[in-house]
Amino acid sequence: MDQRPVPPAASRPSGKKARGSSASKSFWRRIRQPLAQSRFSKSAIASLLSGALRFIRLTNPLVPESRALMAGAHASLEPVIIALWHGQHLMAPTIYPSKRGLVAMVSRSADAELNAMVIQRFGIDAVRGSGGRENTRGREKGGATALIALKKALDGGKNVCMIADIPHGTPRDSGMGIILLARLSGRPIVPAAITTSRRKVLERSWDKTTISLPFGRSAIVAGTPVEVSPDATEAEMEEKRLELTASLNAATVEAYRLVDRRT
Repeated sequence: MDQRPVPPAASRPSGKKARGSSASKSFWRRIRQPLAQSRFSKSAIASLLSGALRFIRLTNPLVPESRALMAGAHASLEPVIIALWHGQHLMAPTIYPSKRGLVAMVSRSADAELNAMVIQRFGIDAVRGSGGRENTRGREKGGATALIALKKALDGGKNVCMIADIPHGTPRDSGMGIILLARLSGRPIVPAAITTSRRKVLERSWDKTTISLPFGRSAIVAGTPVEVSPDATEAEMEEKRLELTASLNAATVEAYRLVDRRT
């Protein structure tokens, strides 16, 4: 005979609530895939997201000390490869100041298609691919095709943007793909950090994705550029990878310092 204690009625889940929760989950499972496959739905969501990003940017004025991306000495380096961290890149389309065209690498995953649609609403072209740490030959996840497309964009005078760290890898640690692109193109990498004083960090996400919120202040910091010689050896490329990691992390720390300090 089962002698386990029965929880009091107040602590037991309501049958009605449990059924309601189950019904909601079942309904979401039924509509999730059709929504994901619907071009109309994705277009509508992309429009909403781009509008929200514009609103957040409008309501977060730059702090005076913010070092604008592609201003001053950095402008003379164009065309360049702009490097960002995963999880810290969501506001990037709203602050691109250069009159040059911009091409951004976006993951080939199905989830990233929405990202591509959002940035296209800011006039940014997208190429699909991923650059990994061991991707020195450009063979992972369409890396070769994407790197060729980015190199052509640089050769044509456009700036390009690339997330430096590897999806689901070690966050805030540059992959090798962006270093390879710099070597192939001969163009410098400009590390960039963008943040806002009001933000929500998704702690359970692998990259600690940061969602910027309205009605705060923002900062943009362009870090020390990294240049890679066309004849760089594998050892030299690894040194440049570490250099980029350090420069991008320093820019990120400075951006957070600027928005989080007390005025």
